[in-house]
Amino acid sequence: MSVTAAMVKELRERTGSGMMECKKALVETGGDLEVAIENMRKSGMAKADKKAGRIAAEGIIAIATSGDASITSIVEINSETDFVSKGDDFLDFTSAVANTVVGNDVADVDALNSTQVVGESVTVDEKRRALIAKVGENINVRRFRTIKTSGSIVGSYMHGIRIGVLVEMEGGDMALAKDIAMHIAAIKPMCVSESEVPAEEIEKEKEIFRGQAAESGKPAEIIEKMIVGKLKKFLKGITLLGQPFVKDGDVTVEQLLKANNAKVLSFVRFEVGEGIEKKEDDFAAEVMAQARGE
Repeated sequence: MSVTAAMVKELRERTGSGMMECKKALVETGGDLEVAIENMRKSGMAKADKKAGRIAAEGIIAIATSGDASITSIVEINSETDFVSKGDDFLDFTSAVANTVVGNDVADVDALNSTQVVGESVTVDEKRRALIAKVGENINVRRFRTIKTSGSIVGSYMHGIRIGVLVEMEGGDMALAKDIAMHIAAIKPMCVSESEVPAEEIEKEKEIFRGQAAESGKPAEIIEKMIVGKLKKFLKGITLLGQPFVKDGDVTVEQLLKANNAKVLSFVRFEVGEGIEKKEDDFAAEVMAQARGE
């Protein structure tokens, strides 16, 4: 059977692959469209497995909300380069994953990867692997968080595509929740209040302050007062309630919330690539790898 332009067009529409790749697949199968699709899927899986070990520290954050606003989710999807993360295919994939999280009660990334994409007949992992085959980069669904509400409100804020924040709040209104989310995006508090700061974090800072104060040569009782003062300042700086509000430094976030009869129950802040160890780029090696088709 001869391969026609119409057959190539249909294969491109069904797989999202390039024209030459589609034509080659059809030639190899004698024009059998279904076998060509199956072979391309297998090839895509192989390519995805080959790229799995490559560091993906770029990408985007996306937020999705259910129709009744009772469920809001935030996800981070990573790619190897920001060039790929800005492409329509990557953006569509991220949006699909975020909507899938909202529409399914999944516990972790492994469960999400095996979940069928909302409105499609493939799983998240199958869609991810197909995208890897198309763009030629490793792509990872790194993490997600979901807030389910009943009586509280969830505000969100996106700083570009690289920082996203969700804030769950009692009282106040959506405008205040968005302002608090914006503050969290900019100032990056560790937690809501001092009571949530891990004990080991406090002890670590105490030891640092104690070592600094000891060099002053002052009496032990004075040193202890110095440590208490430094620790108090430290805790205010890392907790949401203790921080000066980013839009009005004359009031703390705690004072702002009290003035609006509001309370922050929790928040989530994702920033692309945080905590991922990036390797130094070797441009020459990258060009050679591309030349070898790796």
